[in-house]
Amino acid sequence: MSGFLPKGGGYRRLRVFRVTEIIYDLTMIFSKRFIRQGSRTRDQIEQAARSGRQNIAEGSAASVTSKETEIKLTNVAKASLEELLLDYEDYLRQNQLNQWDKGHPRTLKLREYVKSQEFDNNPLRYADRMNDEEFCNLCITLINQATYMLRRLLETQQQQFLQSGGIKEQMYNARINYRNNLLRKLGN
Repeated sequence: MSGFLPKGGGYRRLRVFRVTEIIYDLTMIFSKRFIRQGSRTRDQIEQAARSGRQNIAEGSAASVTSKETEIKLTNVAKASLEELLLDYEDYLRQNQLNQWDKGHPRTLKLREYVKSQEFDNNPLRYADRMNDEEFCNLCITLINQATYMLRRLLETQQQQFLQSGGIKEQMYNARINYRNNLLRKLGN
């Protein structure tokens, strides 16, 4: 007998989950190196980075019984990363450091680097050598990539909902199919 519950999880295979994991790890290193211990900002950026990662996992697990919850938690992950993005931009501005725009030569090099196998293999390799400006711009680049991927993931989740419906619809359809199959068997 086939069940009506879809498979859940699978978030570890998502590229966006891997990127948010890297953002979280880098943010923890950044906060320890550049933000005063006990500061509200330090706690906030660490929690925002963690939330970006954790809500992807939680939404994926919740997808088994609630597409609505999956979509909401994916959006919470995106919102948390948007908050973290603002924190990095604030840090640069408040410390009179440069935020590299999209066309800046260092941004272009950075974007190529984060796409490389070298970065995939060891994303924290240069973390101890980066100054705070480089660190912030790396995290901003990664956050922009992650929020783009999360917007795409939300679009996919919406399409899945439109195609398959929610759990109540799936349960109803499974029950009707079960009854129809049972009646067919009894009629033979």
